Order: sequence, then structure tokens, then C-alpha cells
Amino acid sequence: MTIRPEVLLAILAMALVTYACRAGGYAILRNIRTPPFVDRMLNHLPGALFAAYVAPALVSGGLAAWIGALATIVAQRAGGPMVLAVAAGIAGLWAAQPAGL
Repeated sequence: MTIRPEVLLAILAMALVTYACRAGGYAILRNIRTPPFVDRMLNHLPGALFAAYVAPALVSGGLAAWIGALATIVAQRAGGPMVLAVAAGIAGLWAAQPAGL
């Protein structure tokens, strides 16, 4: 395997830009007082991102994906650790797939 310098340089440049964006955001938000609407928006952002990740999988996964999601929700609402909720979702999806759902 050969390392091409231009590919390595591109990867390092992307890593540097990604780090600069994240560190810059932390530096800016640490030094300024954000308006209340920005605070509310940032508080709701993780839920919105999670929905954006999950929705396409549910739409394309069919009923088996919905059964897995329901199993995850039920296990999480029962108060167990997150790892058990994820395992329940995987088990629900796995159990529903052979049934042709």
C-alpha cells in the first residue's frame, strides 16, 4: 500500500478544518451571552438531530423497523440502562425480520 501525499494532505486539512469549526464554536459561545431564543433552540437541537437520523431508517425499514423502535421505547421507558434499550430494539428488529414484516 502506498501513501499518496496529496490524499494525506487532503485528509489532514479536513481534520484541521473540522477541529477549527468545533473549537471555534466552543470559543465563541463561551465568551458571549446568547439570547434566550438561541438557548432554547440549542436545548432542542439534540432531539431534532436524533429525529433526522431515525426518521429515514423508520420510513425505509418498514414494519420491522417500527417494531424495533417500539421495543427500544418500551425498554427505555421501563427505566433500564440505555444499552438494554438498544439491545431490545435490535432484538425486536431481528425478531420481526424473519416474519416478513
